[in-house]
Amino acid sequence: MDNKGKLIVISGFSGAGKGTVVKGLVEKYGYSLSVSATTRQPRPGEVDGREYYFKSVADFKNLIDYNGFIEWAQYVDNYYGTPRKFVEDEIDAGRDVILEIEVQGAMNVKSQYPDAVLIFITTPDRNTLEARLRGRGSEDDATIAKRLKRAAEEAESIDSYEYIVVNDDINTCIDTVNSVILSRKCAKENNLSFIAALKDDFRR
Repeated sequence: MDNKGKLIVISGFSGAGKGTVVKGLVEKYGYSLSVSATTRQPRPGEVDGREYYFKSVADFKNLIDYNGFIEWAQYVDNYYGTPRKFVEDEIDAGRDVILEIEVQGAMNVKSQYPDAVLIFITTPDRNTLEARLRGRGSEDDATIAKRLKRAAEEAESIDSYEYIVVNDDINTCIDTVNSVILSRKCAKENNLSFIAALKDDFRR
């Protein structure tokens, strides 16, 4: 089989459980998780290199100039980006890397890495999503309304993803996403050099 790792992009509505799914994939199946860089200040308990790589604005902009990010964006007053070196080093070492990013970033990644696997995590319907957002108990009605409006916008881009996984049960969802990734790795087009080598082996 071809030895390079896969780049897996996971997006989903806020409240659909994508963060929990990603955490489960890392813990249960050993995927590498790309850690984003940011210019925002660390929150209590956050560790550089674990939650984020914390950068100065000057350092961040320097990396932009040197094409050091696969994708980056500015939210309010802070920059966020996906460091290119870590992702490419992991893939070259044969490890599968997960990026948990927004829809716009996902399209940017796909344009640079055409064989990246794009997976969208969703709830069964809008009512379930709203119930989960309210169930958190951490946000007011105005914030929940904003998140639902954002979800409606993101829903328009779902058909840009290759795989859609419904998070009805978290453990089933984690296993399903893993199965999707494995099936993609076994696809013929991802094993052309292996097939050629195998044919040569049998011809001898």
